[in-house]
Amino acid sequence: MKVISWNVLRLVGARVEDVAALIEFHRPDLLLLQEATKDLEALPTLVGGCFFREPLDGRIYGLGAWSPHSLAPPYGLPLPISQVPGRVPPRVAQILQLDGVTFANVHLSHGQILNRSQLLHVVSALDGPAAVIGDYNAVGPIRLAGFKDIGPRQATHSRNSFVAFRLDRCMARGLSCSNARILERGPSDHHPIRLDLQVLPRVCGSDERAIVRPRHLRLRTSVQRWVKVTSDGPDRTGGRHLFFEKLDLRLPRRKCVQATISWRSREACTQARKNAMSLPFQREVV
Repeated sequence: MKVISWNVLRLVGARVEDVAALIEFHRPDLLLLQEATKDLEALPTLVGGCFFREPLDGRIYGLGAWSPHSLAPPYGLPLPISQVPGRVPPRVAQILQLDGVTFANVHLSHGQILNRSQLLHVVSALDGPAAVIGDYNAVGPIRLAGFKDIGPRQATHSRNSFVAFRLDRCMARGLSCSNARILERGPSDHHPIRLDLQVLPRVCGSDERAIVRPRHLRLRTSVQRWVKVTSDGPDRTGGRHLFFEKLDLRLPRRKCVQATISWRSREACTQARKNAMSLPFQREVV
């Protein structure tokens, strides 16, 4: 599945003809747009397919999604807003599905704490294989439980030739990316990013979000073998069972075998150990 994301830079950036040329050249399965104005709604008349636009309150632009495949109408997910006076209008994420994968098209706020909060809000609304793609406006690394940064590592935004940032990203769960790269910037101040995505195999079980890589399956098998060997010994601390339960291995709990040692024998063993350690080192000469 080929996915492209591009912040087109409203009004002064890429026009509908530029976006159509990008589609004609790369033939994506899904194109996600940020700062999309109303004139981009003419895309289906130029290149076919279907186009959905999610306008932002109080702005002339919004989020857009184009695909040559039939799509169910996306919905807008409201994002957390700043409590600072004079804040910008609230933002939304455009949520849509294609081939069993849920995509979130985002254009997050510039505040580094706020855009992380918005990102957490988005991923909490996604089930199964999912990808959050778009203009993050984030500087520095991002950590999300269950998600991996699979986007290109090159800088994607530059207002001048001296400072460039990697603002356009893709955080994904249950997906691998065989090709991630930036494309020619064109008339916008952002480079488009291209992602060739594949859905990872799903693990059978009650948890529908459990998606792992094949090497994780081999790790699970190795752990189960280790469990079979170590479960024959006594469990004195209970910590091993707690570790197994976290791995969801469902190891049957065994009764602990407690050794009865009197206080006197313990003191004798301790004293013998101290005496042995206090002996001077002697080398035997033959």
